[in-house]
Amino acid sequence: MSAQLHWPAGSATAAGPWTVALTPQLAGWTWTGLRIAELPAGGSVSLPTGSDEVLVLPLAGSCTVVCETAVGVEFSADLVGRADVFAGPTDFAYAPMDSVVTVSTSSGGRFAFPAARARKRLPPRRGAAEDAAIETRGAGSCSRLIRNYCMPDTFDADRLIVCEVVTPAGNWSSYPPHKHDEESKTESCLEEIYYFEIADAPSGPGMAYQRVYDTSSDRPFDLLAEVHSSDVVLIPHGWHGPSIAVPGQDLYYLNVMAGPGERAWRICDDPAHAWIRATWPDQPVDPRVLALLLSSAAGQQAGLSSSAGQQFDAGRSR
Repeated sequence: MSAQLHWPAGSATAAGPWTVALTPQLAGWTWTGLRIAELPAGGSVSLPTGSDEVLVLPLAGSCTVVCETAVGVEFSADLVGRADVFAGPTDFAYAPMDSVVTVSTSSGGRFAFPAARARKRLPPRRGAAEDAAIETRGAGSCSRLIRNYCMPDTFDADRLIVCEVVTPAGNWSSYPPHKHDEESKTESCLEEIYYFEIADAPSGPGMAYQRVYDTSSDRPFDLLAEVHSSDVVLIPHGWHGPSIAVPGQDLYYLNVMAGPGERAWRICDDPAHAWIRATWPDQPVDPRVLALLLSSAAGQQAGLSSSAGQQFDAGRSR
């Protein structure tokens, strides 16, 4: 296992056109990877998938995705994308192992490439924003919005599991702390990556906090990290949570998971904190999360057409 769990923006994970280039080898594990490309207007980037299955998930901006094999173009799709990660859900593309996926953008943008080591080759295809399964989770100050793009019950993949979470300023998410590092009827064995974007404060870049810990195994650690936009935190095993949005700064994170067993997301709560779930039925969902849910539903009904062709600004608030 890699001794480094928190990879700040611009650290060793940045390489070539990638602002994040986190491979299983760099992470010190087996199944899960993530790349982030930030492209100028007219820019493009290509990625040989090799033994991985990969999503192309626009974080900001629109793009065209082409998936090729040795015999030629297998799949091509235009992704409408979105203005930024707080604007609503996005469409995405799935590229299988043993292909080359190329992303090009006329207006510029930032694009995530979540990846997992695959055992079988599935067909390339597009996932529509209007089909994204969006839900609220928690209540009160634990309220957050979940976009379940590539979960076991929402989109077919071999090993890859992908969702994203929006947490309003001042709220806690990934709470109660939970883990998924053992294969059982109640728990899955999954490596996990957290990639963060945070709404800027009036005085400068935003911040949030992430805790990851395991004090009961033969591989103990305890991390409480201040995270910023484009930071990555690794979850090799153990409890993770809370993810804390500080007052005045909304928090977004992308979760990428994969493991050796069944493609399932089963979790076990830390017994010291699991009681918090019992308080949620007596609390209302944060109205800011409900507003996000309603605006997402309205955007899905409209096909998110208003996001098409938005100009990407690398300096905009995240």
